[in-house]
Amino acid sequence: MSYAAFKMVHAPTGVENCASAFLTHCPVATDGEELSLDVRSKYDKLRGLEEGPPVVSSLPNLVISKANVLEVYYIRCQEDHERSNGDAAVPISATGQPGRRGGTMDGISAAWLELVCHYRLHGNVESMAVLSHRQDEGRRRRDAIILAFRDAKISVLEFDDSTHNLRTSSLHYFEGPEWDYLKRGRERFARGPSVRADPIGRCAGMLVYNCQMVVMKAAQVGYCLGDEDDGVAPPGASVCAHIASSYVVGLRDLDMKHVKDFAFLHGYNEPVILALHEREPTWAGRVAVKRHTCAITALSINTTMMQHTLIWSAVGLPYDAYKLIAVPSPIEGVLVLCGNTLHYYNQSSACGLALNEFASEPEGGSPELPRSKLSVELDAAQVTWISHDVALFSTKNGNLLLLYLVYDGRTVQRLELSKSRASVLASCMCMVGRTFFFLGSRLGDSLLVQYSPSVAGPNGVGKSSKEEGDIENEGPAAKRQRQSLSDSQDAAEELLLYSPEKLDTPTRKTFSFAVRDSLVNVGPLRDFAQGLRMNADMSAKGIAKQSNFELVTCSGHGKNGSVSVLHQSIRPDLITDVQLPGCSGVWTVYYLKEGVTVPPHDEEYHAYLIISLDVRTMILETGETLGEVTETVEYYTQGPTVVAGNLFGRRRVIQVYADGVRLLDGAAKTQEIPVLTQVSEQGTEEVKVVSGSIADPYILLKMSNGSAQLVTGDPDACSLDISRPSVLQSSAGAITACTLFTDKAPGCWMRRTSDPTWSSKNVDQGAIYCILCRENGNLEIHDLPGFTCVFRVKKFNFGRTILSNYILPNNNQEANGTTEPESTAEGESQLQEESKYFVTDICMETWGKKFGRPFLFAMLSDGTMLCYHAYSYEDIEGNDLDSVTVNNEECIPSSKNLRFVRTPVDWVSADEQEEDGTAKQHIIPKFVRFSNVGNVQGLFVTGARPTWLMVCRERIRVHPQYCDGAILAFTPLHNVNCSHGLIYATSEGVLKICQLPSLLSFDNDWPLQKIPLKSTPHQITYHSDVGVYALIISSTIMLPASDMHGSHDHHRGGHHGSGGGDHHHYDNGGSDDSQSLLTAEEFEVRMIGPAKVGGLWETKGSLPMHQLEHALTVRIVTIKTTGTDQMQTLLAIGTGYAQGEDVPAKGRIILVSVGGDSSEANVSVKEVYSKEMKGCISAIASLQGNLLLAIGAKIILHTWNGSELNGAAFFDAPLFVVSLNIVKNFVLFGDIHKSIYFLNWKEEGAQLQLLAKDFSSLDCFTTEFLIDGSTLSLLVSDNRKNIQIFSYAPKSVESWRGQKLLPRAEFHLGAHVTKFLRLQMLPTATSNRSNRFAVLFGTLDGGIDLLAPLDELTFRRVQALQKKLVDVVPHVAGLNPRAFRQFHCEGTAHRPGPDNIVDSELLTHYSMLGLDQQVEVARSIVSDSYSPQGLELGRAWIITCNSTWQ
Repeated sequence: MSYAAFKMVHAPTGVENCASAFLTHCPVATDGEELSLDVRSKYDKLRGLEEGPPVVSSLPNLVISKANVLEVYYIRCQEDHERSNGDAAVPISATGQPGRRGGTMDGISAAWLELVCHYRLHGNVESMAVLSHRQDEGRRRRDAIILAFRDAKISVLEFDDSTHNLRTSSLHYFEGPEWDYLKRGRERFARGPSVRADPIGRCAGMLVYNCQMVVMKAAQVGYCLGDEDDGVAPPGASVCAHIASSYVVGLRDLDMKHVKDFAFLHGYNEPVILALHEREPTWAGRVAVKRHTCAITALSINTTMMQHTLIWSAVGLPYDAYKLIAVPSPIEGVLVLCGNTLHYYNQSSACGLALNEFASEPEGGSPELPRSKLSVELDAAQVTWISHDVALFSTKNGNLLLLYLVYDGRTVQRLELSKSRASVLASCMCMVGRTFFFLGSRLGDSLLVQYSPSVAGPNGVGKSSKEEGDIENEGPAAKRQRQSLSDSQDAAEELLLYSPEKLDTPTRKTFSFAVRDSLVNVGPLRDFAQGLRMNADMSAKGIAKQSNFELVTCSGHGKNGSVSVLHQSIRPDLITDVQLPGCSGVWTVYYLKEGVTVPPHDEEYHAYLIISLDVRTMILETGETLGEVTETVEYYTQGPTVVAGNLFGRRRVIQVYADGVRLLDGAAKTQEIPVLTQVSEQGTEEVKVVSGSIADPYILLKMSNGSAQLVTGDPDACSLDISRPSVLQSSAGAITACTLFTDKAPGCWMRRTSDPTWSSKNVDQGAIYCILCRENGNLEIHDLPGFTCVFRVKKFNFGRTILSNYILPNNNQEANGTTEPESTAEGESQLQEESKYFVTDICMETWGKKFGRPFLFAMLSDGTMLCYHAYSYEDIEGNDLDSVTVNNEECIPSSKNLRFVRTPVDWVSADEQEEDGTAKQHIIPKFVRFSNVGNVQGLFVTGARPTWLMVCRERIRVHPQYCDGAILAFTPLHNVNCSHGLIYATSEGVLKICQLPSLLSFDNDWPLQKIPLKSTPHQITYHSDVGVYALIISSTIMLPASDMHGSHDHHRGGHHGSGGGDHHHYDNGGSDDSQSLLTAEEFEVRMIGPAKVGGLWETKGSLPMHQLEHALTVRIVTIKTTGTDQMQTLLAIGTGYAQGEDVPAKGRIILVSVGGDSSEANVSVKEVYSKEMKGCISAIASLQGNLLLAIGAKIILHTWNGSELNGAAFFDAPLFVVSLNIVKNFVLFGDIHKSIYFLNWKEEGAQLQLLAKDFSSLDCFTTEFLIDGSTLSLLVSDNRKNIQIFSYAPKSVESWRGQKLLPRAEFHLGAHVTKFLRLQMLPTATSNRSNRFAVLFGTLDGGIDLLAPLDELTFRRVQALQKKLVDVVPHVAGLNPRAFRQFHCEGTAHRPGPDNIVDSELLTHYSMLGLDQQVEVARSIVSDSYSPQGLELGRAWIITCNSTWQ
């Protein structure tokens, strides 16, 4: 049997849906809230634009979906005066560039996206809408998000302040036997569900099954957050929109049979739905006589009476109409988007615009449509309104267009279209406030763009050179001051992006754009290849091998095409290294001399490097060179150092060692304080310092006896004093970990949360807090210097989802109702056994001066990492504050609003996996803060599995660093020769000085480098001998129509030898300039690689194809020369000619020799052989020294004699071969419609023999072998986003004497897979077999997934856990994981196969449960023969996480 585990190792990145909504806050800022400001209204009156009331309101949230990923963002802004005052709140960018983009526009100097929450859903979001809450006097209103899922599921989500997460307010389900009548006998539908909402939130609608409308009535009064059972909300409380009821309207009964789109109209007293439908569908052969088949119909919806009245309609729309865009007030009406025309309709008038020469004339004697001066095609366009009379279009080729509605009163007189800028190929658009809009893309990076309107006079014409510019390269003027009305006309010409042609109207709005932020996208992943890095360490062993490889992918399309280089592990750029055995700690410190001008905080150089060894401490100066000054300074050097840092604004250096603390002024000692001894009945106990934490002006020392001591500094006298408060004594509970946290100004988030009466105007500096973790699992946060308890929570080591000062019902095991009375004692004993793990290290830090919220990290003794994010919530549910007795005194925390929510971190401790079966040295992981290392901020985790925890957009990005094995010490280094670099010491006794690669983007699941191509990449393969990648790319060119239908004789001759790669142009035969030009794809195979380590990639060679010749596949093959048996590695290219259906399909096989070295600027590319074939060559593979070609519906095996290919064997495929895979002498191929075939090559008889096949119909995308020891399985993906595993079992009765491949597992991915990559797995503690391979595959959504084989025992245990988690874990949007992963057959006959694949996306929820819940779940699934201690729960997904290739 075949058992496997699925895991998503890289989340999808292509944005499919976007919307803006007030989810986390209300439209108007309230007291105590720090919200981004929309400053658009400040400038509206200045430019003569009446866009709204001149008030400053908060920006809404941005909600986006990427396949099954849902993300919610804040829009954070920095105004120009904040920048000039030095209060910069712009975070450090993780892309190696400053976080500020676009200059200053309308007083905003920077804007960026900040993550609120993100989820991986158990279903793909098909459509999204925002249910706006109607204005409610005296209450703060919020919106809700409506998500639609296939086939007819609706989830309504709202933001829950108490948990700082989204929660489901209602579910609407129209599937199953009771709703089958809605399908009217159909099983497959071209479109998924589409959801829209009324502009003012009265109702929402969802179109399902092509002609069924689900109407959802919104509640009259929203309920108060946190109390949904009570319909009455007190004045001033936050009120959220929600759905009260729903019902179905059959549009087919209203003579609307084929509904394409619908929209809610503005300006009606009742909700009005306008539907675009096709009365009598046409097709390509009937378009000449039947073109105007579409119509629109407006229905007035009475949700109370469930009535729908037809109020107006229009007919005669073109057949290619596909989208409706409601026009906002005061104009109102609707825009109908067609491929070649654009129409406006309202209840009383209509007008249109012909966009190109293919626009059809109106029927029925209607007047001819006016022609646009701009020729454009609008199919697949995205639209949003940037003004009430100006719509912004994003076309399929990435151009931005402005549509002006010229109107008089409420009557639109005409439509005018003008070109603006070039941008990304957008898949969705939405406005974010009245200042920004968002361009979401599946084919390129998504952009957050700020726009600025201005008024151009009748003669205001922009520069024509800017018409074709890219929006990413356009920035506003460097200086743009607030203008008076007298000079606004002069400034308009400076601000404008593009001014259209002169109009009859006196003024016209023009717009300037500035890209403020972007979300990286690596999709769609058409193909990828694994290759060696230039700086690979060939002597690496075990998991360190992983850092030697890179994954190079074909991403994007057209002008957004690129090559993405992904690294699963970071390898810093080495500057120098030195052997230094026994190193246990390194620190860099600053030293600011008296009277010296203070440099910018991040630009000050470090002064000293302190290295702690086993028996001594080394001191080095960090000038232009690192020079040892151990003998000339007064540092403590007789023993190891515990911790070092700066005090008093970097004017002093503090050094902590085992017996005391030393304060230094540069190199001179100014004060030394010994630690306090412990006096007991047995006498004086000697205690040592084991760890420390520094936060100016405090030093917290953790002692060897479980107590702690506090050193307080006096900034004026630059002196120290040591104390031991009662809270820090071991009698209050042994302290296992402690740290200090600085609540930085000007944000002071903790102070504002703890003390609602506090104002940032009262203090110029932040507060210091002491965080303690005790042996009993309690966590305490105290305010310094008075040690006032701010926050306290019991059993912190349990890892509960929410940490609060209050006694929450979900934190009490009794309240869950999950503990059975007869098993209470057994559960408590098990819980005590499992809760023996304590916190070994803790860190609390905030990034971002103005908006950042603190993160809390903790490391448990079993290697578990806990990560929490702080948030503020005022409890209104009547819960009691939790009190803790300390030193016989009951202590109640002072902070009532502070809470922490746990966030997932993809971290696996080293103890989870043993390499090569050898025992590892136990190294306790430690957290090290860094504020700017390579323009990145976050934490570094030392230990056996060193890892970077980088903070990007208030999100933790986990990037491991396995290249050097275990790392014992880490510190940042910034000096003349190492700008914002790092120093770390390995367990092998090597001290390395490095820098992070400057071209990598770390704001991604894997570190990423994108190389733009401006062309479409199709396939890629790695040439290991030369160290370059061969890439098929195509670009769009214009050819005369005569060339498109020319003869096929242009490439005859010269196929043998090296002349086949020369350029050959068509002979147009005296064509004139008036003939039409058609678009065609021009292909070439390009050799690419990095110019140097960590540098830019460049083209090292290319091989162009003939005109109309498409390169279909490229592979590296090893073929044997007959007679000499000499093996030769060549690049094989398979092509096909695209000349229409009237010309027989032909193709070429091209063999290319690539020579040289990757370090050279160019490599030699020589065509060795080319031959025309009677069919397109769709797949290539090498089989035991022979060349296997898939030529249309035939597979032919060729031998190579050194000069030509000769056919030796063949096999007839059913229709068309899409993939070929080889293992030894076995061949697996997939057919485009007839599933997979399994062949065997017999060299003796030169025969390709069919072993077995799948007899069912399946549209294959790609295939691969799945190898687990001696078990060989066959893997296939299809067009319905499924994967299946088959096996060849000739002895089984079900296999029809071996003729039939047996299905062993099936799984729904929810994404199309176009490439499988087989990777060898490392041995694990549960399996020492070396012949095990995992399969890595990319999706068209930009995700990367992994399928790893499992042994049967592990699979059975984890499958039981998975089934339990379906019911135990609350799932976002109420989605069922089992239903999502079921095989999708879409109505075709299919016999359900075995459920032998476990979903690690569901299993990861187990690690996010609290320890008490984990024990309860484990007990509920384990039989009496197993104990919870011995059950390796979640082992499969841990193995999958660690599946690495050698």
